[in-house]
Amino acid sequence: MAETTDRTSANARTSPRDERGEKGTTLKGRRGTDTPPGTRGDTTVADKVVAKIAGMAAREIPEVHNLGGGMARAFGAVRERVPGSGDDITRGVSVEVGERQAAVDLGIVVEYGASIVDTAGDVRANVIRAVESMTGLEVVEVNIAVHDVHLPDEEEESEQGGGRVA
Repeated sequence: MAETTDRTSANARTSPRDERGEKGTTLKGRRGTDTPPGTRGDTTVADKVVAKIAGMAAREIPEVHNLGGGMARAFGAVRERVPGSGDDITRGVSVEVGERQAAVDLGIVVEYGASIVDTAGDVRANVIRAVESMTGLEVVEVNIAVHDVHLPDEEEESEQGGGRVA
């Protein structure tokens, strides 16, 4: 991904790691009694937060069957069978968060019959809207890799145990 940070900004800084070891972005507010209370102090947005927002926004598009490539989906399927692990919303999502900007990489599986170009455009617009409105970060790019096309009969075979061994 291209460099996405604006190093000249005095109002934001990237903290290398927070106390839990997660990388994030700190948006610095103004200080003093003459500023509104809502702008006093710092706000830190972790990379994982941006990844979750992007993953949810991508899944909101009806033509997106799933996120992630072959290996990510295989590991995700195993993880989903483990009690208490739940679905990993960030599977297939990679982000780079800078001081004031973010870049997102998505791997998706598109439903058969959907226009890949239109679906990618819809996903891109929805991810940008969601991340910018929820975090205040400027999204400079959303790169989309279409890893597969989901065929209607694929799901039926896997549910019926569609193999030779029962």
